[in-house]
Amino acid sequence: MNGNNALQQEWVTLQNNIERYEHSALWLKLAALGLLLMPLQLPLQAALLLILWLQEGIFRTSQARLGDRVVVIEQLIRAGEGDAGKDCQLHSEWLAKRPGTFGLLLEYTRSALRPTVAFPYPLLLLAALLRG
Repeated sequence: MNGNNALQQEWVTLQNNIERYEHSALWLKLAALGLLLMPLQLPLQAALLLILWLQEGIFRTSQARLGDRVVVIEQLIRAGEGDAGKDCQLHSEWLAKRPGTFGLLLEYTRSALRPTVAFPYPLLLLAALLRG
């Protein structure tokens, strides 16, 4: 497979995975809404909502990593630099930039606090508190 074809195949694969993360995040939001409708005690309900929110933050962090690689691939294709040394480097690139444990926790937290991720979790937690 020549370099540009390999890069294009990698782009398609990563883009499909990014879309799957998007669908998974929407399912987490629906699960959180469903949790609010369940007759659970407030501490358990709040803990489960927080877990779903943090899980979505982790999903979105992984999704962002794939998106970073997609941008690199697009730049390589645009520059006509497709060769066997530049395609299929997702994990190598990530490992080269990987933060330590504390850095990963900060990255997950930043993702969880983005408005598109945070919505609707604070509202659901508030609703649970008002109901409880």
